[in-house]
Amino acid sequence: MKAGIIGLGTYVPDTIIDNHYFERYLETSDEWITTRTGIKKRRFAGDETVTDMAYIASLEAIKDAQIAPEDIDLIIVATSTGEHHFPSVACQLQHRLSLNKIPAMDQLAACTGFIYALITAKQFVESGNYRNVLVVGADKLTKITDMDDRNTAVLFGDGAGAVIVSQVSDTYGILSYSWGSDGSGGVHLYDDAETSYMKMNGREVFKFAVRILEEQSRSVMDKANMTASDIDMLIPHQANTRIIEAARTRLGLKPSQVSITLDRYGNTSAASIPLSIAYERSLNKINNGDTLILTGFGGGLTFGAVLLKWGQED
Repeated sequence: MKAGIIGLGTYVPDTIIDNHYFERYLETSDEWITTRTGIKKRRFAGDETVTDMAYIASLEAIKDAQIAPEDIDLIIVATSTGEHHFPSVACQLQHRLSLNKIPAMDQLAACTGFIYALITAKQFVESGNYRNVLVVGADKLTKITDMDDRNTAVLFGDGAGAVIVSQVSDTYGILSYSWGSDGSGGVHLYDDAETSYMKMNGREVFKFAVRILEEQSRSVMDKANMTASDIDMLIPHQANTRIIEAARTRLGLKPSQVSITLDRYGNTSAASIPLSIAYERSLNKINNGDTLILTGFGGGLTFGAVLLKWGQED
């Protein structure tokens, strides 16, 4: 048996911020932001914490998987923006779900966090030691974004996505994965302790992202003995449409084969991939048996990809 996704849930705050919001006080415009990033709108959390968002997404994933909360035996939360250094968001989420006693941990890989957490969950499920792992990607990036910095203020939004990872039949689930990191690139994207704000060298991150999305996607295809013609949809981390478009072109995929949701959510870090899966699924663009590549990159620098067949059985 393989590990696969049997349930999916998401949450985004109600407050929608369009590009015109930033025109009021920054030297920017809707056209400038859209042209350079592809972002039109994003969601800003108010009083909601990362744990609040993770909790709502988790309840939806549990319901979608048609299991009970007590069926979960491990929680992994990917986040960079928890309310505290400790307790972890995972432990707070565990308490909210009344699942005291089971192991719960946060995993920090920035925007690649969901990929890292999914790969980690796979190991626990396929070892046979755990049955249902709750994997959550949740971030409140507005908390660490300098809203007076034109280069970063327009990029980020808040949200959460959750999945239940369990055993599925051998022809479904995670067929291959690839992951890694390059600590030498950490200087290009980091959380500045002095200001508590994120700092980014956009030019260097862009070059890295285009290369790594292609490399990681090819890696998981090679490991699964597949080519681009076997892929139904590429679901990349939603950072910038120019990055995604460059990777798509290099991989030889059609525009219809690539998920783009940053126009409505912005960059939601660890939440971006599950939010994209849910959006495409709501449009019936992801169906049972479809082959997907999930791939991302983030601060660290971290990177990874997962190739999976969506669904549980025929």
